[in-house]
Amino acid sequence: MYVKEVEVQNQVGLHARPATFFIQKANEFKSSIWVEKEERRVNAKSLLGVLSLGIVGGTTIKVIADGSDENAAVEGLVQLVESGFAE
Repeated sequence: MYVKEVEVQNQVGLHARPATFFIQKANEFKSSIWVEKEERRVNAKSLLGVLSLGIVGGTTIKVIADGSDENAAVEGLVQLVESGFAE
């Protein structure tokens, strides 16, 4: 299992469009991936799950992966979040 914290950079957070990019990226990996905010954990490959967290800009989230490509999965998703989803 590999875990990394990241602060959401874009002001509006993970609303529909950035959440879609996040989920598409998560689905590129075989590992099980979760996003955690304040002790609440959801499947990172689920749009409704990610949106249900209500992640806004400045929020720190944990990206957690478990599987054969867990390091690449977490690092790829953290990099996407740090980029501000190109917004």
